[in-house]
Amino acid sequence: MKDLSQIIQRPLVTERGADLREKHNQYFFAVAPDANKHEIKQAVEHFFGVKVVDVRTQIRAGKKKRLGRFVGYRPDWKKAIVTLASEDTIELFDVG
Repeated sequence: MKDLSQIIQRPLVTERGADLREKHNQYFFAVAPDANKHEIKQAVEHFFGVKVVDVRTQIRAGKKKRLGRFVGYRPDWKKAIVTLASEDTIELFDVG
């Protein structure tokens, strides 16, 4: 098993995420590409002290970027959508 501190890379704060946070108590995170759903659930429960009900993941393809005539790609990354129990919240996302 991997170290839990390396599984969650950063929270994702978007308009869609704010919408799902209000309606369905779901939070978005960028996670390590090799992390599985069980490890993501353990990491969120450990660091934020909440009860995770469901974890969904997506592998997002890196975008093509140009610099003059040279073409490169940003790396692929993994996004996790974590659903919490109805009574739990994560204070990190409460901006206003």
